[in-house]
Amino acid sequence: MSYTALYRKFRPDNFADVKGQDHIVTTLTNQIKANRIGHAYLFCGTRGTGKTSVAKILAKAVNCLHPVDGSPCNECEMCRAIQAGTAMNVIEIDAASNNGVDNIREIREEVSYRPTEGNYKVYIIDEVHMLSTGAFNALLKTLEEPPSYVIFILATTEAHKIPITILSRCQRYDFHRISIDTIAARLNELLKAEGVEAEEKAVRYVAKAGDGSMRDALSLLDQCIAFYLGQKLTYDKVLDVLGAVDTEVFSRLLRRVLRGDVTGAIRLLEELITGGRELGQFVGDFTWYMRNLLLVKTSENPEEAIDVSSENLKLLKEESEMTDVETLMRYIRIFSDLSNQIRFAAQKRVLVEIALIKLCRPAMETNLDSVLDRIRVLEQQIKERPVQQVVVGADKAEADGQDAALQQKKPQKAAPEDLQKIVANWRTIVSQTSGAFKLMLQKAVPKYNGETGEPVLFVEFQDYLGQNYVDNPEAKQELLSIIEQQTGKTVDIQMLVVNQHQHTNLAQITVDQAIRENIHMDVVIEEEVR
Repeated sequence: MSYTALYRKFRPDNFADVKGQDHIVTTLTNQIKANRIGHAYLFCGTRGTGKTSVAKILAKAVNCLHPVDGSPCNECEMCRAIQAGTAMNVIEIDAASNNGVDNIREIREEVSYRPTEGNYKVYIIDEVHMLSTGAFNALLKTLEEPPSYVIFILATTEAHKIPITILSRCQRYDFHRISIDTIAARLNELLKAEGVEAEEKAVRYVAKAGDGSMRDALSLLDQCIAFYLGQKLTYDKVLDVLGAVDTEVFSRLLRRVLRGDVTGAIRLLEELITGGRELGQFVGDFTWYMRNLLLVKTSENPEEAIDVSSENLKLLKEESEMTDVETLMRYIRIFSDLSNQIRFAAQKRVLVEIALIKLCRPAMETNLDSVLDRIRVLEQQIKERPVQQVVVGADKAEADGQDAALQQKKPQKAAPEDLQKIVANWRTIVSQTSGAFKLMLQKAVPKYNGETGEPVLFVEFQDYLGQNYVDNPEAKQELLSIIEQQTGKTVDIQMLVVNQHQHTNLAQITVDQAIRENIHMDVVIEEEVR
């Protein structure tokens, strides 16, 4: 016997099994018990919320020979025939592929014949919004005044596309998105019936991934069970199958972003991609994570606003104190825009990397929330490096004395001759480099340790984009090769970004001493291009 998918195997066959739609179930059962059955119903709602299932249960209930409290008995001949799809008086039509006027004309001709068995002839038209304008017009009269033995049940995920003339002739029922608790409870029932052991955390994640759709959640659960057949279903295994990311990774990523650590954020993204994570889902999950942080920071009762465990809620509260509301809203805006762009993009990774750089570098944007984020970064830098005092209106001698005390200490030792020679040729050396590296070096400042006088060349980039070359061995080797070729000297090089390193004793290299001591230097004459 062929395998039956979980969402088909456990499809509800009576109103009691329908989950999360109590407002609809109660109304329909009351109508059946009171014999106040309507002639046209419109079931609206997102995918997987039970529209077609309820339509079939209603078709069985109105034709059941022995209904039980408004629900079908599922034992009589009519119930079994409808359940098997062999009943002649229950007709299911897919409007996506039967959307023409001729298809509706066939229905109009058929309704004139009474059902051969049962009480009602039921037409279930799925995805009814796909009908053409002509088909809707052909359906109007029959829908308004059908024979007493005909019931129309229209199902759609896009009610706004249905003409108002159709809507006004139907009883409309809106199917709600099913809560995570309801889906998780149903999944636990089915897991017990299937004899599969699973962690509660894993079940809740699958329920959350279903996004309000019971069918989607069951399909995801089916996929996880099949991948780890015969094994206990754990949270980590669910993450692996669904290509999802653990919330602990989001915490690490947020901390790197708040520090402005572009390299660290890109490296973490590289780890996720290497681990096989799906970038589209990563973007959506990280956006949801930041949304939870925002709710924790702004809501008086975050326990009621978000659906997470008490342990995760405690962590969210701690991390929400690390940033402000405006910054979080900026992050959410950037990633929300990214989720729309990444859907059809060929280079998804590049888009995600650009978005992470935007988060780390608010100066790249000019809108208000970016300006506020830049102010946050500046305030943080001021706290880490207090601003020196400025003396105004003081006596000149006193001011000179204070100014001398406040001035940066002069380097105790002069730069080594090798470094002075390199700086004397710096323009020539930089001109031999290539691409964006050359642009960064043109604004960089060569420095040395003024206290130790060690022969180490510190290249201090003045632009945050220079971070891309700090740990780049190819760029370092390129610069070393050119220096050795131009000066015949070999030195150790360290590349850093201004205000992002811990070296406090760096001083600029002057070539005065080199000139005085007549160190031989190559002279480059740049000819004017005419």
